[in-house]
Amino acid sequence: MHLVVDGYGADPEKLKDEDLVLRFLDEYPSSIGMTKIISPQVYTYHGKTPEDWGISGFVLIAESHVSVHTFPARRHVNI
Repeated sequence: MHLVVDGYGADPEKLKDEDLVLRFLDEYPSSIGMTKIISPQVYTYHGKTPEDWGISGFVLIAESHVSVHTFPARRHVNI
C-alpha cells in the first residue's frame, strides 16, 4: 500500500524551508512506526522556468521510502 498526498494552496515560505523538509523526513518514519535506515537527503532544485523550483527530499525506510517534493511558486507539495 502507498499513501500519496497532493497538497495545494500551501504556505510558500514553508515550502521553501529546506530545514523543515529535512526535519519532517527525519522524524516522520518513527512517528508512524517505521524504521529509518539512512539519513534523509534533501536538495533544492531549479527547473527551466522560474516557477519550476523547489525542494525534493527522501528517506529510505525498511518498509519502503518517504519522499517530499515542494513547488513554492505554485504553492504545491507532493508527499
